[in-house]
Amino acid sequence: MSHDHDHDNELDPFAARVRALETILTRKGLIDPAAIDVIVDTYETKIGPRNGARVVAKAWSDPAYADWLRRDATAAIESLSYTGRQGEHMQAVFNTDETHNLVVCTLCSCYPWSVLGLPPVWYKAPPYRSRAVIDPRGVLEEFGLTLPADKKIRVWDSTAELRYLVVPQRPQGTEGWSEEQLAELVSRDAMIGTALAKEPEQTGEPA
Repeated sequence: MSHDHDHDNELDPFAARVRALETILTRKGLIDPAAIDVIVDTYETKIGPRNGARVVAKAWSDPAYADWLRRDATAAIESLSYTGRQGEHMQAVFNTDETHNLVVCTLCSCYPWSVLGLPPVWYKAPPYRSRAVIDPRGVLEEFGLTLPADKKIRVWDSTAELRYLVVPQRPQGTEGWSEEQLAELVSRDAMIGTALAKEPEQTGEPA
């Protein structure tokens, strides 16, 4: 399995109807597929994930906020004005030296849109939804993330009632960084658990 490919060739009924409607409107010249792609990309990779990245950066910078996030993620996240449909009930899980957290939704594709934006295609794909539970270490390796053999991997199954945000470990060499700089180190995949936070040299920011 590779996270760069769409593994789910069978659309659910709602998605199939949306795809059919999009095709009809495109053929009639009423919509521009390129414009739709830009809008989707904005919500999938820019607006949503940046909200979550700011939450993580604040937790890294402010111990009191990090404690609040552990105890009541819903309220802590809402305090930054990030709330809405599919993000009402949240739990933050913190990566440590001993444990790495991974989020999946085994039944469908429950996902905190208000914090992470639109879910990536691979998150909704049956291979990820099934294998993340059965062989999480193998799945992470296919994402390019090889963890030490002695590090525990804990898998959290997102539901309609509760969604999860992974707080990755803060990279070394970021002492004195602003929250804005720190947020640049946090990717969507790191907040799902399929990646780590970026190292400082990958951003061009001064350490």
